[in-house]
Amino acid sequence: MTVLPPRALDAGIAGWRGVSNRLVWVDVAAILMSAVFGAFVGLALLLLVFPDGWIGPVVLAAVAVVTVIRLVIAPRRVRAIGWILRDDDLVVRRGILLSRLVAVPYGRMQLVDVNRGPVARLLGLAELRLVTAAATSDVTLPGLPEQEAAELRDALVERAEERRVGL
Repeated sequence: MTVLPPRALDAGIAGWRGVSNRLVWVDVAAILMSAVFGAFVGLALLLLVFPDGWIGPVVLAAVAVVTVIRLVIAPRRVRAIGWILRDDDLVVRRGILLSRLVAVPYGRMQLVDVNRGPVARLLGLAELRLVTAAATSDVTLPGLPEQEAAELRDALVERAEERRVGL
């Protein structure tokens, strides 16, 4: 368990837990795959529209610059993700430039789902996804160790059932 330092957005909440640092490798794999796909599709489309050769190197340079920036930011983005279980809700924070702090009351949770992609599975990580009745309130918590994700899912389901019984 990683304990995160406080940030301005934290609203005075202490005891934030972080996600696994191995999530950086999942992000790196996704960034590299999107760069290869973006370069391939971009070049193919541009060469069909602009058959002269000057546009190809420009597209490749743009893809390379964006990829390097995303790779540099990835570790900081992962460190910005945090969560905390409180008495009445789960609070999740994420984001560097556009920070987001979401509190999900246990009684409003409808679905708690654990997902694992192929790279995350190789690294022993999972993503916890919470769904509530509100259309825009889906909350994801990526980069949890598999065991911790399963335990958190069970704890959240138990707390949600307790709150719904009390309604």
